[in-house]
Amino acid sequence: MELTLLAVMPGLLIWLAILLLPWRPWSTRESLDSQSIENLGLSNVTVLIPARDEAETISQTLTGLKDQGNELNIILVDDQSTDRTVEKALTVNLKNLQIVSGTPLPDGWSGKLWALEQGRQLIKTPYLLLLDADIVLKPGLIPTLIRKAQNDDLKMLSLMAHLKMESSWEKGLMPAFIFFFKLLYPFHLSNKPSSSIAAAAGGCILLESSVLEKLGGFDCIKDALIDDCSLAKQVKQDGNKIWMGLTHSAISIRPYNSLSTIWQMVTRTAYTQLLYSPLLLMVCTILMIAAFALPIAALLQAQINLIIVGLVILGIQAACYLPTLRYYSMNPLYSLSLPLVGTLYLLMTWSSAFHYYFGKGAVWKDRHYN
Repeated sequence: MELTLLAVMPGLLIWLAILLLPWRPWSTRESLDSQSIENLGLSNVTVLIPARDEAETISQTLTGLKDQGNELNIILVDDQSTDRTVEKALTVNLKNLQIVSGTPLPDGWSGKLWALEQGRQLIKTPYLLLLDADIVLKPGLIPTLIRKAQNDDLKMLSLMAHLKMESSWEKGLMPAFIFFFKLLYPFHLSNKPSSSIAAAAGGCILLESSVLEKLGGFDCIKDALIDDCSLAKQVKQDGNKIWMGLTHSAISIRPYNSLSTIWQMVTRTAYTQLLYSPLLLMVCTILMIAAFALPIAALLQAQINLIIVGLVILGIQAACYLPTLRYYSMNPLYSLSLPLVGTLYLLMTWSSAFHYYFGKGAVWKDRHYN
């Protein structure tokens, strides 16, 4: 049966909406990088790092904190690692580093949040920086974050770390991962106090300690798998200003060299994003097929009007995706791969749902969550 023009039109409407929405979800305008700020003491900041089997990355992460400023406090919570995480951390010789041995995971908590809560109870500074154990900060980023928070009266500020984009799979899939995240959680709306949208990236979050204390610590989101956005929602609903942006100055050094590692990362929370709802899964599937599969199918038809509409849709897709590719200095030709990449992410979402219903749920760091 031939594809009809009516079947292709929803895809055109989807991409026109994305392109023309006033909050510009495709834009990279919300960004922040390290600036030169001299002689700023950081005794008012504590960096809190949860680490479980992070021997390969922890020394680089801690080394990146040496050039941030004077008197920076650092708490590393060793979440029952079975490798040389602690040994590697000690080789960096940081003055104000405190290593906490994590206790067994209580019922109802996710591993990362329990590790963070144990460290939070030791915080004595006005500011808290939540930092993943695979994130390396460029010199001066923490002072830059502090200054922006103070100038803009922000209670929570987070940065989407620059993901590793070296292998073929990373180049093909990781820019799209950020692109799709920004479509789901438009930064402009998240940063707008009047909007109900709240987004954050857990790899690098600056937060006023008193705000988190008022919320009851990490207990308020203790079982959340998408802990960053859940925390942002709690902070924003409590009447606080939050901000999120892209950056080149917080760099993830965790490799995703194969499709399987990226697949595992996405499937861990993809169905959670859909609130474990079969209805939302079906809606997502229909939208993704309309946005990615049907425009390609239109190109294979004999009808010139279908081919033209298909080409227009692909052109709008590319125009929306190009700002993200430019931001990460990627070849613009990767914009042509978006239909294939979108289809792969849809399959990952279905895989996430399959694991939820028929497997052991989400798996991360040898722990299972349902």
